[in-house]
Amino acid sequence: MSQTAKNYRPVMTNAGVEASYPVTVMDQSGKKRETHITGERPLTLYVDKREIVTLMTLGKYPELLVIGYLHNQGFIKNTEELKAVQVDWDIDSAVVVTQNGIGEWEKLLEKRTVTSGCGQGTVFGDLMDNLDQINLPTPTLYQSSFYRLLHNIREHNEVYKKSGAVHGCALCKDEKIEVFIEDVGRHNATDAIAGHMLLEDINGNDKLFYTTGRLTSEMVIKVAQMGIPVLFSRAGITQMGMELAKKLGVTVIARAGGKHFLVYNGAETMVLDAKPAEKNSSRPETYSQTETQLEGHERNRRERRFEAERET
Repeated sequence: MSQTAKNYRPVMTNAGVEASYPVTVMDQSGKKRETHITGERPLTLYVDKREIVTLMTLGKYPELLVIGYLHNQGFIKNTEELKAVQVDWDIDSAVVVTQNGIGEWEKLLEKRTVTSGCGQGTVFGDLMDNLDQINLPTPTLYQSSFYRLLHNIREHNEVYKKSGAVHGCALCKDEKIEVFIEDVGRHNATDAIAGHMLLEDINGNDKLFYTTGRLTSEMVIKVAQMGIPVLFSRAGITQMGMELAKKLGVTVIARAGGKHFLVYNGAETMVLDAKPAEKNSSRPETYSQTETQLEGHERNRRERRFEAERET
């Protein structure tokens, strides 16, 4: 991630809105009860009076989302290129004023790609442009530290616990979660963290990035552009996501939860200093093979249900 001059910030609003809202619902017994639903708002981005895209967002960190989106789409390298970022929910718009205009953006704007990204769905330019310029450091991950990080992440997901229907992403260092942001799409949450990193002049070389969603090619590219060498998730990974991780040198860890994980790229970066004890395959004679299979089916059903909710 290109660094910006320290202390420079464009003129910005602070237009974050509530992430969830109370509603009355009826449960399966016909009883009325109070619960919360997740907010979702359209935010149309205008740059120098030109409409760029409409993002569906939680609306909690709209300015960070806009800045990170422009960076991860390749439109800006740092915040010094921006004069102002103004969000107005009365018209559901974000207005960006640049220092030098958007003349050089025309080539990017000509090409749109419809993606699998929830809450976003469009990227500009060629996804593969400039990937050869990315040079990530080789991390060293300790299994024991990674387990503690997974445990710490469980304490977050504030909006998800309250109303569901969101993805969460985290910027981590060692076992510490430095920033955790939720949005209706994992790409929006990723871009908001990218915006935070630009504004605060944070280098990604010694960081890990967590997402609740699947590890697609877009997620791998975004994290690599942010200079972060490690990407992990409780969900799975796509074929193109793994291929790009190998090309870019991103360590990717999927299906991570509890004491379980699968390293799809970068196995050499993991120091296995906390291997779980081998399970004893012998069971009492009263514990049948059928019972063992049923236990496994129930565990798999719970995991599929969790991922289905996260990935829709």
